[in-house]
Amino acid sequence: MNQDVERFLNLQNAPGRLTKEQAAWKLGFTSDEITVLMAKNLLKPLGHPAHNGQKYFLTATLEDLRRDEKWYSKASDAIVDYWRYKNSRKGKNATQTHEHPQPGADARELAGSEN
Repeated sequence: MNQDVERFLNLQNAPGRLTKEQAAWKLGFTSDEITVLMAKNLLKPLGHPAHNGQKYFLTATLEDLRRDEKWYSKASDAIVDYWRYKNSRKGKNATQTHEHPQPGADARELAGSEN
């Protein structure tokens, strides 16, 4: 475990609000997975941050979520669904471009190289 993570998790008095990275440490997810959870409305940042701005989360809310087995189940399913979707798209694109070239593609490439 990273020393910064370990030091943070062992704090006696955590700050009132946490950054996305700290929230990830607290909940046991990665920072990128926190983004997925926000997109699926399973985790809501404080206030109304800008789309590209720093997101903060209330420590007390995160503590409640840590004790909620149903929430963890939904969150874990959301992460699995996200990666299943991403991987299925990757597989479709690779299959379409590498295994099934469009008819006449070689002729178009040759015609383009002559110009």
